[in-house]
Amino acid sequence: MTDTQRNPTDTSGTLDEALERIHLSGPERDGWLSNHAPMAIEALVRHGHARVAHRWLDTYRPKLEDMPGSVAPVTALNWQEALGDISRVADWTAFFERETADRPWRTVLAEWWPRLLPGIAAGATHGVIRVGHAVRTLLEGEETAPRVRELAHALGYWAARHQPLPALERLAPAPDAAAALDRVPLIADQDGGIRSRFAQLTGFPDWPGRAPAGPEAARAAIEELVRAATHRYATHGHADPIMLVHAATAPNAVLRTLPALPGTLWTPSLHAAWAASAAVTSAYGPREAQPATEHLTTAQAAQAAPVAQAASAGQHPQEVFERAAAHGDDHTIKFADTALDVGDAAALVAAGRAIELNTPAW
Repeated sequence: MTDTQRNPTDTSGTLDEALERIHLSGPERDGWLSNHAPMAIEALVRHGHARVAHRWLDTYRPKLEDMPGSVAPVTALNWQEALGDISRVADWTAFFERETADRPWRTVLAEWWPRLLPGIAAGATHGVIRVGHAVRTLLEGEETAPRVRELAHALGYWAARHQPLPALERLAPAPDAAAALDRVPLIADQDGGIRSRFAQLTGFPDWPGRAPAGPEAARAAIEELVRAATHRYATHGHADPIMLVHAATAPNAVLRTLPALPGTLWTPSLHAAWAASAAVTSAYGPREAQPATEHLTTAQAAQAAPVAQAASAGQHPQEVFERAAAHGDDHTIKFADTALDVGDAAALVAAGRAIELNTPAW
């Protein structure tokens, strides 16, 4: 573990400076693509790459669009009518900026998390992912104004893109998260956009089955899900290398947020995390796996089972992240960040697969 991982506070101020630049932009571009800058920049700074953060943002910034104009203020009385209305994203952002200015951010998060959680599919799960990055920064570093404002922007985006999944049947139970992902039925038509794909969802395996025995059991189940989804990318990511990273990064965002939430919200968070991961898997997963062991040494292949915990032979986690940072693609950076959270050999292999499959940013 590097000094940056032990103490991820950005003493250089790079993160705050970058967030202030990012907050001049809206949360989407080209009509529906999410603004990944705050998430990618947070990961770069956290893993010791603050020196390239502004260069990365300089390259990404021309893709971004200004924040849309206000329609009408969101208030404590009318928020339900604005939920899921992307034309109100500026109003939602201003609402959460006021809320986090007037009250502790943890209080605001705990109040709104259960309201937003049913719409975890918002923005192809980028709403919750952006929240997860913002919360991690606040939990592990200074609570500066730009970082609190980033949480407000993240919550505002989630609220504006709030998207509940259709009613889902509980299919036959699965013994563990890896088996549950393997048994997720794929939608019939994978040619449309994400909304049309998610509209085809009908049911997921019943996992983890009976209710967890308390918050810690729920947390452990989410960890298992993140690990399984990360490992699975190595053999299934080829179907849609960009979209399938979210099967891991969305539940990991939930996991990162748990320490800031009351324990009573951890079990509902588990169920939402599973729904998000399963939805992405169903909508974008391949019909057949593609073995990834040809990319490994013999020692790595032996370790690349879903239960692998040992460090990868010949691969150091920070070396893997350095490759992702040099690659520059936002999704690749975020997935490598999640893979380092998992930290075992199979996760590092999956991160390397993302580097191979996705198009470099430069």
